[in-house]
Amino acid sequence: MDPVVIPILVAALVVVFLVAATVRIVPQARRYNIERFGRYRRTLQPGLNFVLPVADRVNTKLDVREQVYSSDPKPVITEDNLVVNIDTVLYYQITDPRAAAYEVADYLQAIDQLTVTTLRNVIGSMDLEGTLTSREEINARLRAVLDDATGKWGIRVNRVEIKAIDPPNTIKEAMEKQMRAERDKRAAILHAEGERQAKILTAEGTKQKDILEAQGTQQAMILRADGESKAVELVFQAVHRNNADAKVLAYKYLETLPHLAQSDNNTFWVIPGELTEAIRTVTTAFGDQSAGAGAGAGAGPSVSAEREDAAAADVADSDKDSVGAPEIEPNSTLALDAVAAADEAAKEAAAAVSDAKAEAEAAGETRLPGRR
Repeated sequence: MDPVVIPILVAALVVVFLVAATVRIVPQARRYNIERFGRYRRTLQPGLNFVLPVADRVNTKLDVREQVYSSDPKPVITEDNLVVNIDTVLYYQITDPRAAAYEVADYLQAIDQLTVTTLRNVIGSMDLEGTLTSREEINARLRAVLDDATGKWGIRVNRVEIKAIDPPNTIKEAMEKQMRAERDKRAAILHAEGERQAKILTAEGTKQKDILEAQGTQQAMILRADGESKAVELVFQAVHRNNADAKVLAYKYLETLPHLAQSDNNTFWVIPGELTEAIRTVTTAFGDQSAGAGAGAGAGPSVSAEREDAAAADVADSDKDSVGAPEIEPNSTLALDAVAAADEAAKEAAAAVSDAKAEAEAAGETRLPGRR
């Protein structure tokens, strides 16, 4: 090998080494602290940087992005002398790489110890119930203390969160029992409230139902009474329009008597006082007609007319106190078949009266009161 080539190669190698030692490429979101002969010189920013070979060296490489640090559970005593384990989550960011490297030896350990001390000071003035329900207050006080203490370390604490608060197992069991009792209480209250609402709604529905049924019954009774009154009025008008005599009315009166004793529950039957008058009227009227028909050839028309006048006068005297009874025409006549039908109706009425009396006596009734 040529002796000239060797020095050239050595010089090239030295140049390459010096260039490599001079150039420093810093990634984004990174900061390099440079020391010259052991003394802090400057902080390299992201990009291409030049340093003195051999004289300058990189002491620390720091990440200036926001970091997350989760601490281990630490025992803390509350005001009511209960030991709870609390672990926190810390969000921080390096704002001054020089201070973070030279103001504190290990900023993570320092932050962790400061967090534990602050927690003990804050939670020591609270009971367990306050600790469990005051997380926002604890977080705010922790952040204020840590931000003030870590400012000179070149670190900004953005957020502090309590991740978990673990009381002792006995306290957990007591809390579970209390929670279960509270839930049972709320369930019982809701169930009772539901039953009360159901009963109220049922009562209101029953009330509305009774009111509607009563209104329907009232309307039905009114319509039924209206129909009956119109029917009675029509019958009354028809009777007066046809000018029915007393014998026809008496026959209809006797015709309705057997219906009074048809019910199975009739143990007390009242015989109206007009019954004897009606029977006497029919008997007198139809008896006179029968006698007049039998002796029609001997007595002549004058005797028949006199008897009819006497019967009409008797019926008028017996019914003069009745309301709405039509006047009897003195010269009215009936056919022989009408007389026979009237006699048969009178016999049936008398038989019905006798049967009703017998049934009343058999049921234990000793007398049949009549209307005076």
